Amino acid sequence: MILRLGLSPRMLHTSDIRPGQSARLLQVGGERSFRRRLMELGFLPGTSVRLVRRVAVGDLVEFEVRGGHISLRASEAVALVFESSR
Repeated sequence: MILRLGLSPRMLHTSDIRPGQSARLLQVGGERSFRRRLMELGFLPGTSVRLVRRVAVGDLVEFEVRGGHISLRASEAVALVFESSR
């Protein structure tokens, strides 16, 4: 796990989560319209999110959220802050 300044040890970014691992979403960052769109897709704080896989082509990250699969660019996925599941 990589510790970053300003984050408690329990807080994770997408780069800290392995494929197949689940984590609880704490915060959605970014611009207002981007945050709204992610929340419309189910990325709500407190929701359990599973990282399905990382795809090198197109630099995509696939998540499973509330039973659906959603892919984001890795550059967009850095706006998500998670807490590790126990």
